[in-house]
Amino acid sequence: MALFLSTYINRIDKKGRVSVPSSFRSVLEQNGLKGMICYPSPTLKSIEGCTANRMQKISDAIETSGPFSEERNTFSTSIFADSHQIHFDQEGRVIIPDGLISIAGIIDQVSFVGMGETFQMWNPDTYDSFKKEKSDNAKNNLANLKWKNE
Repeated sequence: MALFLSTYINRIDKKGRVSVPSSFRSVLEQNGLKGMICYPSPTLKSIEGCTANRMQKISDAIETSGPFSEERNTFSTSIFADSHQIHFDQEGRVIIPDGLISIAGIIDQVSFVGMGETFQMWNPDTYDSFKKEKSDNAKNNLANLKWKNE
């Protein structure tokens, strides 16, 4: 399985387009999508990006709550209702919807942050602050990292 790795900062052009990193496009296209799916992060000041396969996993997890449960309604509303499928243009650029841009506080640049099966889009300054805070926390908790047995 290909993963989203690394961090890239790309500028938004005058027409509102931003180039998606080529390695991210490659992962998305390997999963059959000539674009990306994105939605506001439910916990961070960022935009979550992923493949259609990942959205199906999220849907499957939500459905375990039961078709008419309050949890299902809450999760569906916070993720699916605000999700957007955005297609790449010929040069691999996208226009991120204004609502998502506003939620993440993005102005003229976007940090694309690889998160393994997903990626995030941030205002670069906000991401730098977040990363500094989380890096210290990670250093202190590396011993607690568990390996999945295969």
